[in-house]
Amino acid sequence: MNRIVRSFIDQKILSDKQSVVVGVGKSGLAAARLLEVLGAKVRVVDRSEDVTEDSLGALAGKVELITGPHKKEHFADADIIVMSPGVPVNKMTDVLDGISPRKIVAELEFASWFIEAPVLAITGTNGKTTTTTLISEIFEHAGIPAFTGGNIGVPLCEYLLDMEPARVIVLEVSSFQLQNCRLFKPRVGLFLNFAANHLDYHEDMQEYLDAKLLMFNRMTGEDTALLHESLRDVVTDTAFTNGHVEWFGPTDRFDAPNLPGEHNRSNVEAAWQAVSRFGVTKKQAAEAIKNFTPLSHRIEPVAEVNGVLYVDDSKATTLDAVEAAVKSFDRPVRLLMGGVWKGGDVEAFAQTIKDSVVHVGLFGGSREVFEGPLGKEFSVTWDETLEAAINRQAKDAKDGDVVLLSPATSSFDQYTGYNERGDDFKRAVGTLS
Repeated sequence: MNRIVRSFIDQKILSDKQSVVVGVGKSGLAAARLLEVLGAKVRVVDRSEDVTEDSLGALAGKVELITGPHKKEHFADADIIVMSPGVPVNKMTDVLDGISPRKIVAELEFASWFIEAPVLAITGTNGKTTTTTLISEIFEHAGIPAFTGGNIGVPLCEYLLDMEPARVIVLEVSSFQLQNCRLFKPRVGLFLNFAANHLDYHEDMQEYLDAKLLMFNRMTGEDTALLHESLRDVVTDTAFTNGHVEWFGPTDRFDAPNLPGEHNRSNVEAAWQAVSRFGVTKKQAAEAIKNFTPLSHRIEPVAEVNGVLYVDDSKATTLDAVEAAVKSFDRPVRLLMGGVWKGGDVEAFAQTIKDSVVHVGLFGGSREVFEGPLGKEFSVTWDETLEAAINRQAKDAKDGDVVLLSPATSSFDQYTGYNERGDDFKRAVGTLS
């Protein structure tokens, strides 16, 4: 068990304090477990009435569970309220009215109070998971014990209780996690890019940006903020950090055969700039980068059928991510898009890809968002399902074309997540001959 956690227990700092954890996801349950270990009284609240005691796992019978609509009385006696990622505080003002904002913290913030090792944190609109995973593999290749988690994999609260101490904490962090952070401070923070996203969650782009920049607010001169050069104009008039600020962009410093495109050349450079501050040599980084295999559903070639390459980029849930994917190919692209719209300028997007895309195949939701603006530049079709759209493209595609699933949306119209959408793409492509 972490030394600082043990100290909190011994000093009874949270003993018998009333805590409320909002949301019964992985992060929420990990926070509830840590609070229970620290001796706090734990109340878990979740809007979904499908949540049961069984959902609590080992915490069943040890904590109070309340489901259904949130009420003021659920929070009125709280000494600390831990928000799970994805639970927007700005949509809970009615039940949190009168409660000091200092009592409300993100799971990331709460866990960070107990961290001893230096933190390397990665945020941005696109490419976070690929870059975080690449950094983790570089550390592993260099023999540096690192914990990787946060917005992917293991929640930070769980690391504190169950895992061996690491020399570096590598965290992917989202705007959802950062929005309720005040003290969280990485030794090195990466800001990869910024574009329209999550406007179904955030009030506007400024709130989204402000959440991202919270990662840098508590930095001192001993800390480093690494920002993509495209962000210079975004943060020019913002006193967002007291840390040492450096900029990065795409380079050809490393051979990265499995990471195509200019956006990945930027991400590789960012990874190197970050890990070099923890004792990794250029040779060690180069070896890891050359052998790195990206995670599934990220510009992932699936099959070549009758001279047509089928590529799964289901993880692309923003227009900027789609643009980067399209520009990764020097072949004509037949683009598959559709799902639950998250925001962005479709007309401007169309101009950025018009020299690369020969057809847009829409499927599922958001037809009304895409069809008009994209129809001004491309031939556009619509099918109810992804499989039907794939079959249409298979009939129309020419030798040398790329059929690219890069939806620019979340998947919740027809799928449980981008993974299921990507897997369905692979299944459907597997039926082609």
